[in-house]
Amino acid sequence: MTKRRYGAEEIIRKLCEVEVLCGQGVSIGEACRKIEVSEQTYYRWRKEYGGLRVGQARRLKELEKENSRLKKLVADLSLDKAILKEAASGNF
Repeated sequence: MTKRRYGAEEIIRKLCEVEVLCGQGVSIGEACRKIEVSEQTYYRWRKEYGGLRVGQARRLKELEKENSRLKKLVADLSLDKAILKEAASGNF
């Protein structure tokens, strides 16, 4: 079985599909089989994307990517600052 990466839009669509199926009286396990994901994946998705709309999920991913980029930038600048501070004190 190959792993497939789903986009935020697809995940939200599948979560809505499970909600509809559960509303019709289908169990969570059966609904997960119908959307072709494991129950563990379903619960992980529900924890991360539960209650979000497609636009909000897209924005969430963009913000996570930007946050990661900014953290790397801060780490680089902190390292540069430490190097300059050490060089200025003459301990090289």
